[in-house]
Amino acid sequence: MLVCKHGAMSDSELSEIDRELLNVLQWDFPLNPRPFATIGERIGISESETIERCERVKDLGILRQLSAIFDTRALGYTSALIAAQIEPARIDEGAYRVSEHPGVSHNYKRNHVYNLWYTIAVPPGEDLDAHIDVLHQRSGATVTRKLPTITLYKIGVKLDMTGQTAANAKAEVLAHETPERRVDMEAPDLTDTEVAAIRVAQEDLPLCNEPFASYGHSIGLNGDEMLATLQYFKDRKWMRRFAAVMNHRTAGFKANAMGVWAVPEDQLPHIGPQMAGFAAVSHCYRRPIYDDWPYSVFTMVHGRSARDCEATIEAISTETGVCEYALLWSIKEYKKVRLRYFTPEWDDWNASSLASLGQ
Repeated sequence: MLVCKHGAMSDSELSEIDRELLNVLQWDFPLNPRPFATIGERIGISESETIERCERVKDLGILRQLSAIFDTRALGYTSALIAAQIEPARIDEGAYRVSEHPGVSHNYKRNHVYNLWYTIAVPPGEDLDAHIDVLHQRSGATVTRKLPTITLYKIGVKLDMTGQTAANAKAEVLAHETPERRVDMEAPDLTDTEVAAIRVAQEDLPLCNEPFASYGHSIGLNGDEMLATLQYFKDRKWMRRFAAVMNHRTAGFKANAMGVWAVPEDQLPHIGPQMAGFAAVSHCYRRPIYDDWPYSVFTMVHGRSARDCEATIEAISTETGVCEYALLWSIKEYKKVRLRYFTPEWDDWNASSLASLGQ
């Protein structure tokens, strides 16, 4: 039984049912009129108890959000991972200026000469390089490297709350974890209703018997129409899936490391997917290399401890034979949010930042 949100609790006090529930919320959330009833049937509890347990794990800070996960590039946004070098004495100030950007969803300090790493995305019609130039100047970076995705081998955070996944365990890479990536992806021609549905579906799902009806009501759709719209988004691959986002540390996953690998170009078609097949790897990409950056494949690993992360990286190296790699640790989190699509804050940022610099 979970204690109330005012009581002391750690993730070790979660029951087995709680852990099963959290896995289902992350991995296979149903798109139907009464999703919590469906989930309850799967794990042997009632709809009302399912909702109650969701409320409690949210109050305890383990469950961050339930919402749609859209594909950034499929919606016409352009994006990149950025590595920046900033003088250590002013990295906090620089990171603060980067985090002000509405398209920056993740921003971390890491243990490397490239010490600030962030992801940035901009809406259709925007010049990504212009935004990166502004952040380069505002952050005080001495060097800024743009590292866009060349090949996406896997994207999909799934934290196994049962603790039964071994460091070298494998998992099938599902279709929604390998969305199409091209340098230029044409923005879809969205109707006003579709834009409204995207805006509401990126908000936290209400914890009630018919949550999708609640979503729809706010934009003038009934529950069936809202579900049909979300299914249409999924069929068109604008939405990868609907799922939970966890607070990693509160959930017990206190360590995360970015393993970067120097993979010979002719071996990339084989080794990239091989690395993606490790269950503990949540993200796996091919990215550009530079004279001072030889690492072409990036793997994100989450673990309950640093040793868990190291064990997975060691297993990847042993299996693939790639010995030239670096392990970059997140040592400070400045920002971690879901990217918000089609919101007015973009206009405000452009007016105060791009325009002022003559962009």
